[in-house]
Amino acid sequence: MSSGICFHFSLPLGEFNLEIDTEIPGQGVTALFGRSGSGKTSLLRCIAGLEKPPLAFLRFNGEIWHDTGQGLFVPPQQRSIGYVFQEGVLFPHLRARENLLFGFKRTPKLQQIESLQRVVDLLGLHNLLQRYPYQLSGGEKQRVAIGRALLNNPRLLLMDEPMASLDRSHKKEIIPYLECLHRSTNIPIIYVTHDPEELVRVADRLLLIEAGRLVAQGALEEMMARVDLPISRDYDAGAIISARILEHDEEFHLTRVGFKGGELTIAAIDQPVGNSIRIRIHAKDVSLALDPPGPTSILNILPAQVMEMQAHGRGRMVIRLEVGGVPVLARITQKSQHRLGLEPGSKVYAQIKSVALLA
Repeated sequence: MSSGICFHFSLPLGEFNLEIDTEIPGQGVTALFGRSGSGKTSLLRCIAGLEKPPLAFLRFNGEIWHDTGQGLFVPPQQRSIGYVFQEGVLFPHLRARENLLFGFKRTPKLQQIESLQRVVDLLGLHNLLQRYPYQLSGGEKQRVAIGRALLNNPRLLLMDEPMASLDRSHKKEIIPYLECLHRSTNIPIIYVTHDPEELVRVADRLLLIEAGRLVAQGALEEMMARVDLPISRDYDAGAIISARILEHDEEFHLTRVGFKGGELTIAAIDQPVGNSIRIRIHAKDVSLALDPPGPTSILNILPAQVMEMQAHGRGRMVIRLEVGGVPVLARITQKSQHRLGLEPGSKVYAQIKSVALLA
């Protein structure tokens, strides 16, 4: 894959070694996901050239950046990388605009005004340009820090848990800008997080890391629906589905959407008919029945087939269903599984109590 990012690193990390050998696409957002201390940031630093492992190989879009076998190492400043740290590290004596302009050092003058304006528009920085860092909220600082990284004209953007230091309200503030960044730039992004909510909002692809090892990787939608991975044990575990808006019900403030497995009725979306959207169905919001239920308040009931089952915790099961070929997760008790006699191949009806809009 000439346009991909291929790497192999072996680095001692105290209690374990970082040992990862893989290749990822040279486009979109790839998330490094796992618990704190699993080696995600160390891997990111290896890619940036901030760590020099005793064994390393890194090829970016056909260019070798690090190869210990040949004694080759391209310094970080020559890799055209933008790096966003956990906290927006800004120069305290400079206004936001001047902090942003620091990213222009290697940018040709003819491109500077256009690039600055585009980044300001993309990240909603217009009202922040004349403020000093102490006048900015945590989310605003991070937006400026991301803007500064973009204005370095990077070929690769590395983001190390950029929302780790933010409270919930500031996370909600910055996530729409990250989604916009995802849609609006062709720069490949490697994004470190241990927060499932961030993961599903910004990523296309997932690398799951545990104790310095790559446990699994793949497209986000497929990975989120795997019952054999630790992520499916999370309270907020759920499947991600690509859908299209079919119709708006103005009377009842609802929207009907279609996907490969059928149709769903969800809370009204302020987007035009025909728009593509991503939705998330949490496993905890899916119950199962063997027969079509009678009158019920649940609007979304779809025929499904049990594909896999996994015990998660005491008395709990996570079931992977397929609804018209689309994976959906359900979390039920082991007693319910036993009472319904569920096993791979069982035909059921998935009763979906809630659907969340992602983007």
